[in-house]
Amino acid sequence: MSKPALPPLVIDYQGDRLAGVDEVGRGPLVGSVVAAAVILDPSRPIEGLTDSKKLTPRRREALADCIREQALTWAVAEASAQEIDGLNIYHATHLAMRRAIDALTPAAEYLLVDGNRLPGHHVPGQAVVKGDARHPAIAAASILAKVARDAAMLELDAWHPDYGFARHKGYPTREHLTALERLGPLPAHRRSFGPVKRLLALD
Repeated sequence: MSKPALPPLVIDYQGDRLAGVDEVGRGPLVGSVVAAAVILDPSRPIEGLTDSKKLTPRRREALADCIREQALTWAVAEASAQEIDGLNIYHATHLAMRRAIDALTPAAEYLLVDGNRLPGHHVPGQAVVKGDARHPAIAAASILAKVARDAAMLELDAWHPDYGFARHKGYPTREHLTALERLGPLPAHRRSFGPVKRLLALD
């Protein structure tokens, strides 16, 4: 049985400085949550933009290169594991989004944000459920955020290869949880997240 089609996206903005905003990394136990904001250039369309999770790593990398070269402007920002622990993941995600929006030059005039809540920025906009499958600017943001966070996990893997970050990207897989129990949390682990919190309570 096929899924019902998403309704058409109606946007209350007609200019050319509309920024798509998305994040990656709410669920992992380690590292930053990463957000991106992208204003696409209508005169330089990019073919194949879609939800980053539906793309192979190689295709994501190729599209990320196109976005960085052809977008009117783009920015990637993050909120650290320490900020996640201090604020909670919901507020830290919105902090990362606001940082990405603030870094756009020229500035955005309207936001399309993936999800069901706006991040509390002064620029007007609308939240779009499943937005990365419904608007190319949000898809572009999801791709940049995913590529940036995956690169950070590969870097962490190079420093700490026994945890398997290159494979599971910090998500709570069996491999990751087993490594956590055997080796203990790293400074980059999110101490407020259940599996890490429980381990620390045993110390």
